[in-house]
Amino acid sequence: MTSNQPRRRILGFSTKMYFSHARTKSYLSSILPHLTAQANAETVSSLDLFIIPDFLSLPHTVSQTRDSPLLAGAQDCHWEDAGAFTGEVSPAVLAEMGVRIVELGHAERRRLFGETDESTARKAAAAARNGLIPLVCVGEVSRGSVDEAARDVAVQVEAVMGAVPPDAEVVLAYEPVWAIGAAEPAAAEHVVGVAARLRELDCVKGRRGTVRIVYGGSAGPGTFDRLKDGLDGLFLGRFAHDPEQFWKTIQEVATA
Repeated sequence: MTSNQPRRRILGFSTKMYFSHARTKSYLSSILPHLTAQANAETVSSLDLFIIPDFLSLPHTVSQTRDSPLLAGAQDCHWEDAGAFTGEVSPAVLAEMGVRIVELGHAERRRLFGETDESTARKAAAAARNGLIPLVCVGEVSRGSVDEAARDVAVQVEAVMGAVPPDAEVVLAYEPVWAIGAAEPAAAEHVVGVAARLRELDCVKGRRGTVRIVYGGSAGPGTFDRLKDGLDGLFLGRFAHDPEQFWKTIQEVATA
């Protein structure tokens, strides 16, 4: 898909460490009948859908979703394909397993584990090198104006785009750090305004590969209708932990 073609909408969520392995299997058993039902084929076919479980649940998730429209993702990867990196996860092995998308640079990774724009960019390049879609989390720490937020986030985006090949697909998950876990998402005017400025960055609009921007940060049912003119989808939070709410949001995004 090239950047001048219509962008498909995309949505999904990461389980972080909230789900046990048993709960992940149970969740998939609940949501997959909705996604594979013939009556829902048109709705599902218009979207790219993903779930990002913990690493230990990934092999089963890949197997369970193989014949479904749900893409299996990973919560992180290393920037090298192989080597003496004890405890790390190879993007090459993730691709070998059937993983399709990798979440990178989440605010928690930056805050708790010292990840930086540079390390996130290196990981995004490794993901793309192995045919995985980098889902890169970006967002300003402090609440401010659209212009202030866009300036902060542009630095993060430029680092990633400078590392990823120009024909590779990238998904930017815009998550204002101050809105993560909040009772309400950031104001629609703020989110759409920041997204519009990111699309105008030379490193974004000049790419051959597709760049999609989704919103995260207390996103759930009802959020996308306010963002549909400026965003390509949602990176859902705790609202998606209920399979019925996830399905409801899928329907909302497909028909918005």
